[in-house]
Amino acid sequence: MTKQAMALQAMAPPQAASPASTLRTLQLGMGWFPQKAGGCNRVYFNLIQHLPRAGVEADGIVAGNAPLGSNATTVTAFARNDSPLPLRLLKARNFIRERSTSQYDLACSHFALYTFPMLEALRRMPIVVHFHGPWAAEGAVQGDREVIRQAKLWVERRVYGRAGHFIVLSQAFARVLTESYGVSQEQISVVPGGVDCQRFASTLSQAEARQQLGFPTDRPIVFVVRRLAPRMGLQDLIAAAVRIREEVPDVLILIAGGGPIAPQLQQQIADCGLTSHVRLLGFLADEDLPTAYRAADLSVVPTVALEGFGLVAAEALAAGVPVLVTPIGGLPEVVRDLSADLILPAAGPEALATGISAALRGRLNLPSRAQCQDFASRYDWSCIAARTAAIYRKVSR
Repeated sequence: MTKQAMALQAMAPPQAASPASTLRTLQLGMGWFPQKAGGCNRVYFNLIQHLPRAGVEADGIVAGNAPLGSNATTVTAFARNDSPLPLRLLKARNFIRERSTSQYDLACSHFALYTFPMLEALRRMPIVVHFHGPWAAEGAVQGDREVIRQAKLWVERRVYGRAGHFIVLSQAFARVLTESYGVSQEQISVVPGGVDCQRFASTLSQAEARQQLGFPTDRPIVFVVRRLAPRMGLQDLIAAAVRIREEVPDVLILIAGGGPIAPQLQQQIADCGLTSHVRLLGFLADEDLPTAYRAADLSVVPTVALEGFGLVAAEALAAGVPVLVTPIGGLPEVVRDLSADLILPAAGPEALATGISAALRGRLNLPSRAQCQDFASRYDWSCIAARTAAIYRKVSR
């Protein structure tokens, strides 16, 4: 089968499952959103909620602090997420040893580190790995020492060697699996991240959304949601803002999220004289995200490395906001079929400044709010869960 045919097959929506075909899966997660932010945890959180509607029972195991919340009726914490790492690994191993796994048809791993100590107990069970990213490579970008990178890589390879199938968020990450981990293409299915389109389709006008959040009503706003970490490209975005301000003097760039480089970013904003044009909002409650997107004229994802999908890009579109993305990893795949103008020619300050300025000044042919929302329906969780369920059934036979 050609790569094009495989891609088309992956995009085809599966038939709805009948109750008789219900599978029982054990979902091995990392953390529980919103206790722990991050793309992996968001995908896991939403998948757990939507799989039952696709005929798949999903019992979850995560590191988390009890109580996990009302949306976690089938999710259990094996250890606190702030416990020392050796204790978390020990508790993960003991937890799965004491739990009957014979009732499950499939184990689904979302994080190699916590799956690793469970491998012995799961030795008779088929395993599907949800590959959310190259853990070792991401750590290296964040500054891990080589010995740490090698240890992470060893853990990943042990877990991936037990998997019968892999689900990745993009063709870009499928290539990472084949090139960096030696996984065959036949073992990989591409299923993008999901969005609750109904929740993000706010009925507020832009002016109402801004008033509700206390944002200025008379300035063009670029809204960005990112973990404040080096590979996210936020230093580049702040550097680009110096030039953007020259072309769009009243521009306001709002960056939501937390992370280790927050102090450096705040200092960069001050050093560049951008305190009136770039603001770090810190952590923004999940329930406020649809309103914040609705308040914006534009969103941007300035990533410089290892972006498997870009869930925030799909969320922006679901809220009706055009989003510019760098040509990194799976980001172009999210928006390419909507408009090639949404893909910047490169990462870095120059491309960001040129693209954002052109978008705000009307020099780019951006899709309308309605077009963005219509396009985002392909990422609705009802579709994504159904596609995931179809893969589970195929693997568990």
